[in-house]
Amino acid sequence: MADRLDNLKKASGFDKNPQNINTQGRPKKIVTQLKELGYSKDDINQTYMNMCAMNRQELEGIDKDKTGQYTIIEQIIAGSLTKAHDKNSLYNLEALVTRVHGKPKETVDNNIKTDEPITITLNLKQ
Repeated sequence: MADRLDNLKKASGFDKNPQNINTQGRPKKIVTQLKELGYSKDDINQTYMNMCAMNRQELEGIDKDKTGQYTIIEQIIAGSLTKAHDKNSLYNLEALVTRVHGKPKETVDNNIKTDEPITITLNLKQ
């Protein structure tokens, strides 16, 4: 680890701005953070789907609630969805639905048309 930091410090900019070095590493994903708080994968997925069906006023109420009535997962998702709505972005919604249901199988159709015959030669030596 020390070698990596030394190499980063030698790179342009880090010697003049050492505060820009991220010594903590990449931030944890939201699901990892929630699992550390005790939520199960099924709890997270069910909350995602329930909140995707809420209207804007319900999400804002959860996001701005300071009484402690809602769980952390509900407040995080509500904030994410309201910000996405402000930006007219489907990215967060797509990420939530993909998280719960998974991505559909993607296929590629490879049709090769050629006028010449294809010859395959096998050399099997025993």
